[in-house]
Amino acid sequence: MIMRIEYKNALTDLKMNLVRQGRNITGCLLVLLLLFTGCRREEKQVTDEEYRRTREALVGANRILVKKDNEKIRAFVQRNNWTMQQTPSGLWYMVIREGNGRPARTGDMISLAYRLKLLDGTLCYTSDSLGLKHFRIGQGGVESGLEEGVLLLKKGDSARFILPPHLAHGLTGDGNRIPARSIILYEINIKNLEE
Repeated sequence: MIMRIEYKNALTDLKMNLVRQGRNITGCLLVLLLLFTGCRREEKQVTDEEYRRTREALVGANRILVKKDNEKIRAFVQRNNWTMQQTPSGLWYMVIREGNGRPARTGDMISLAYRLKLLDGTLCYTSDSLGLKHFRIGQGGVESGLEEGVLLLKKGDSARFILPPHLAHGLTGDGNRIPARSIILYEINIKNLEE
């Protein structure tokens, strides 16, 4: 209904502008009529059964992708002889050097020195060139896996995180240096925590 009113308003405005300009309204209206009728599409109602089957197929495909990502990460960790732990969400982490500060908490403002790489070793971003990364824990704006990981640490800790795509930049990548469906590796050091 709203689209019809918008079309009517657009046609009325067009008519008035064309009349003012002294142009042939009939030809323009014919073109517009063809455009509007050609753009019509039939809306198909999706049944509950079709929705359920589609949802099951997508969930199944996602499980397969998560499993394959986990296998890639496990092989990478073994090749590098790292001792890492995995959280229930799929984040892999290891503390490289322990600090002596207080633990990170949701709501803290955190400052990190970091290196972010792809599993093939490609360096994507680093605090050496971009400066420290600052964010408030729990308010988004960074990868969900990074937020999850820093909550396992304390001020002064250095750690390594491996984030599967669903905890990093997902299906699309970051639109710059991180390709679609990339597993990323963070090496971080917590420089500061403030409430």
